[in-house]
Amino acid sequence: MSGDYLSGRPDEGNTTVVGDTDHDGALLEVNDLSVHFTRHGNKPVHAVDEVTFSVGAGENVALVGESGSGKSVTSLAIMGLLPKRGVEVAGSVAFAGRELIGLDESQMRNLRGAEMAMIFQDPMSSLNPVVPVGKQITEVLRRHRRISKPDSVTESVDLLQRVGIPDPARRVTEYPHQLSGGMRQRVLIAIALACQPRLLIADEPTTALDVTIQAQILELLRELVSGTGTALIMITHDLGVVASLCDRVHVMYSGRIVESNLRHQLFARPRHPYTGGLMESIPRLDQARGLPLTPIPGSPTDTLAWSQGCAFAPRCPNAAGDCKTQTPRLEMSDDRALRCFHPLDTEAARIGAARG
Repeated sequence: MSGDYLSGRPDEGNTTVVGDTDHDGALLEVNDLSVHFTRHGNKPVHAVDEVTFSVGAGENVALVGESGSGKSVTSLAIMGLLPKRGVEVAGSVAFAGRELIGLDESQMRNLRGAEMAMIFQDPMSSLNPVVPVGKQITEVLRRHRRISKPDSVTESVDLLQRVGIPDPARRVTEYPHQLSGGMRQRVLIAIALACQPRLLIADEPTTALDVTIQAQILELLRELVSGTGTALIMITHDLGVVASLCDRVHVMYSGRIVESNLRHQLFARPRHPYTGGLMESIPRLDQARGLPLTPIPGSPTDTLAWSQGCAFAPRCPNAAGDCKTQTPRLEMSDDRALRCFHPLDTEAARIGAARG
């Protein structure tokens, strides 16, 4: 791992990892993970840039940020699901002490589904439209648990019942298009948890669902994960989604972690202007009717290269001259990690506390 954490500049002695500080007890350790997409005749796209964090067994961790911040690419790199052509992956991803970067596809297939699983954000495109949902569950069970076909069908019905699908014996024979969006998402959760994996990655599991179903899905994940001791990585753009679910939150912007802290501390006192902006964008029931939200100005494409300065500087209300000429390092202080020259002041932190 590079000495200057996530900035790529040598700095002897600065080797702190964001997240679980007990490396011997970490289930997943991601060190200096970088993903570059290359295309002939074009500059490489740095989707993930030297990201480092760890997840302990049974720990719930969130990767938060807008679309394009590198969250999903990070998860796909961990699962070994990135395409082989036009992609350069560097760094280290160690699962239970085993290095995953460089494993061949057959070795990764033995891990995916059995030891580590992923819930994708679009259940309609993630499920095979021409195969009954029950068979899609039995495939996982028979591949990794080596149980008989009748037993796998019985287990599939039990899994659908556990995730809250009514009349599961009938639903196993139905196709994805015959189910509602919430039911399809529950089927994906059932598939992911079929073999009781040690690590579960949930990539925007409540996308396109109404708020009532969102709450049900989040409560379901909380119950299933806590009951099995599975480690969870929740990927979302909405800090409200992780407010009552995750232990630690990593905020990503333009491929790098810009702030990390335990959930309660982060919501009580956000320090990075980007984190504060995400919180200001969340609607609140206790606000006066008609009070407008405060969105983050610009778009995620309005950015600087990290090698030039702070990527968030073009959109940041606190930006100064040094933000556009120097690269901020991720500095550690107790449980917090912060990458910012001009963090939010006390007044801005009080706003975050009110929203937490």
